[in-house]
Amino acid sequence: MLDKVKVDYAAGLDRYFKNLESVLRNAEATGLSGSKMALADGCEWVRQAAHDAHDSGNTILFVGNGGSAGIASHLAIDFSKNGGMRAMAFNDPSALTCLGNDLGYENVFAKQIEFHGRPGDLLIGISSSGRSPNILNAVKMARSRDIKVITFSGFTPDNALRGVGDVNFFVASKEYGFVEVAHLALCHAVLDIDMGLGKA
Repeated sequence: MLDKVKVDYAAGLDRYFKNLESVLRNAEATGLSGSKMALADGCEWVRQAAHDAHDSGNTILFVGNGGSAGIASHLAIDFSKNGGMRAMAFNDPSALTCLGNDLGYENVFAKQIEFHGRPGDLLIGISSSGRSPNILNAVKMARSRDIKVITFSGFTPDNALRGVGDVNFFVASKEYGFVEVAHLALCHAVLDIDMGLGKA
């Protein structure tokens, strides 16, 4: 039988929400050269790049592992259904297990980009640690295909993913929950504000 420990959820939620707000407000955006940009300018770059890809007949491609795979699927559907833009996530279980078994898990996204990616597409790579080999390899493949790249990462500011996107979003937290919620919120903000949502 589990010991029942009294938890002060009122205080806990207050701290949690304050920490989450701080993490979101302190998220950073940088360009490919590492140059800093305002978070709003980074979001606007993503919005415009997504529309440019769709308007030219191309697709927004999402990749991520674990919780980030959930974000990738969620946003691919939202950009398609709510935003009216072509979008897809490369996390079909059969594709992942086939390619992982035959080519190694580090290549499961890069190979799908090789199969389906076209010049003018837009890749959104999501990794809490910014160190996932399969996400980094996806970016390399995208670059070789003339596909623009946006990254979302966290944990440490020197993570490898943070410096390889045309625009890179970094969340300065080592907590998976905060990083994942912040990534989802930033992606939602791009789409929802574009759609006119979130007005007072």
